[in-house]
Amino acid sequence: MPPRSQPTARQERLGIELRKMREAAGMTARETAALLGTNAIQMSQMESGRAGVSEQRLRRMAAHYACGDQALIDALASMATDRTRGWWEEYRDVLPPIFLDLAELAHHATFLRDVATAHVPGLLQTEDYARAVFAYMVPELPTSELAPRIEHRMRRRSVLNGDHPIAYEAVIHEAVLRVRVAGRDVARAQLQEILRQSERDHVTVRVIPFDTDGFAGLGSSMMHVGGPVPTLDTVVRDAPHGTVFLDAESQLNRFRTLFRKVEEATLSPRKSLDFLHTLAKEL
Repeated sequence: MPPRSQPTARQERLGIELRKMREAAGMTARETAALLGTNAIQMSQMESGRAGVSEQRLRRMAAHYACGDQALIDALASMATDRTRGWWEEYRDVLPPIFLDLAELAHHATFLRDVATAHVPGLLQTEDYARAVFAYMVPELPTSELAPRIEHRMRRRSVLNGDHPIAYEAVIHEAVLRVRVAGRDVARAQLQEILRQSERDHVTVRVIPFDTDGFAGLGSSMMHVGGPVPTLDTVVRDAPHGTVFLDAESQLNRFRTLFRKVEEATLSPRKSLDFLHTLAKEL
């Protein structure tokens, strides 16, 4: 089978974890290739996500690397054998790959935590709000590109609204709630949607009001995506050059700490609901 020309973020993550495991064992790619009866080029392709790896080969590598984290090995084996072709595949060659990667990441997540300082989190956006956000992009998107972006964003909400919804927590700054990306009617409907979602058992919304002490900001929004084991967590951040996925252990620990600090600056879920109701009445 020829190498993949465009591996998904999930395929790349599997390769990254295989490389981390090998490097922790102090082995070279050439040494592992000899063990598996392959070559360094094939090893490079597996560790970059450009080539798949069988469960048998993965477990053989883990044993040779003396990896004792059985939960991690099992999770990686599940990733290696997963053949899911989710709804997001309908948008391949229609939207940029990052859209598909985000949907796949959320589909496999065990929990999601959003911190929003610019826009309402995508999973809570109404269709009109999403349209206003995407329409504001520079250069302006033609209708043929705008429509699938909105549709894709609405379908991403299935992780909250489907048969097996996951735990979701959104921390939203007051500035996000007050900025009108469109008209008053859109803003009011958006607040009502946040309130509707926040009443669900698996959804928690927390607000950071303007008058909170001790909140120094984030620089940009972020999402903490729970993996099947903590090692496979991912942090998604908006950057000037686009969305980035962070998975190094040092980065994950840093943002876990940052999320806890941000959470300390929020109102309680109950007071956040009261705040949202008050804001909705003002509109």
